[in-house]
Amino acid sequence: MGGVLEQLLGDPFTVMNAVGLIAFALVGATKAIRERFDVFGVTVVGLATAFAGGATRDILVDRIPLALRSLGEIGLGMFGVTLAIGLSMALESPDDHPFTVVADAVGLAAFTTAGAIVAADSGLPGFGVIVIATINAVGGGAIADILLDRTPFIMIDDFYASCAVLGGTTYWLLDTAGVGGGAAALCATVTVGTRLAAVYCQWALPTPYNGNERFE
Repeated sequence: MGGVLEQLLGDPFTVMNAVGLIAFALVGATKAIRERFDVFGVTVVGLATAFAGGATRDILVDRIPLALRSLGEIGLGMFGVTLAIGLSMALESPDDHPFTVVADAVGLAAFTTAGAIVAADSGLPGFGVIVIATINAVGGGAIADILLDRTPFIMIDDFYASCAVLGGTTYWLLDTAGVGGGAAALCATVTVGTRLAAVYCQWALPTPYNGNERFE
């Protein structure tokens, strides 16, 4: 048991991946509960949110998705789904609750960091690290929105994917500078801090649309 704990606490990817799986399964399942999906639908959306980004990451770096090689991954995702169902019974609006908002920010940071670690370990250059980190972070949420028949909110809503880009850039710069394990912690800190600031301050990227009737 001690060896397992030592490995878990000593491996940034393992920690970040586990945190991201639980957080995003919770967030995705909460979205499905809000849309009144049944338990099966809630589970599908929750697991898709948790696994889609990481699976895409693994395919892009030419390896079998981790979710297909580890039952532990499924267990973590199911824990997040179960937690979401429990919260839905205890809270009136779990999707807007501060706990869910923070969980989403933490999941974004964790998956950004996990993606950056995998990309850097695969020998990708800076651009590749940033792209893989961002895909890992936002891919699951985009798939969840498609399952919920929505435009993926990363395309239209607030300052979300940009936080992953900033986090991935941070990891690449620090890893290139030889910071080592500290790169993961700082990447996660930058991502979660930027995301929570964006929520609090209502940051958003500009849109070219100006209400012109030609676009109606």
